[in-house]
Amino acid sequence: MAPSLTIGQVAKTSGVDAKTIRYYEQIGVLPAPSRAASGYRLYDQPGVERLRFIRRARSLGLPLQQLKTLMGTFNGGARPDLRPRLRTLVRAQLDAVTNQITELERLRQQLEQIHQRMRTAVRRPRGRACQCLETKNGPVRRRESGPIGTSEATA
Repeated sequence: MAPSLTIGQVAKTSGVDAKTIRYYEQIGVLPAPSRAASGYRLYDQPGVERLRFIRRARSLGLPLQQLKTLMGTFNGGARPDLRPRLRTLVRAQLDAVTNQITELERLRQQLEQIHQRMRTAVRRPRGRACQCLETKNGPVRRRESGPIGTSEATA
């Protein structure tokens, strides 16, 4: 019989907080572990490996809901399905990050333009509205949210 680990030991080994492990179990990303007679959760090595996989996927920004579906292949599903499905998730995240970088580059350009103009422009007389934050194309506008939940500027 393979050695079993408690949730505290798994948390330490995997680098995932025990509260997070319980949450992953609650929402179905991780299967419920076996229990000792005392009621403590007992994890095996494959459970620890699943948890490390989830931690790495989350660090790459992969959404929990998609990971929940994907983890079905670890929980008795056919493993040949894993790689193509994971590749699709990674491609989608890569596209989202690429779009975010593009938007951030536009924001950087606008900020540089405004900063330069503020350094060199003559102050306007009192009583007139400040137009410091306008760009050549008009005021800086912001989208409601970006691909990963951040607000971003658009031109």
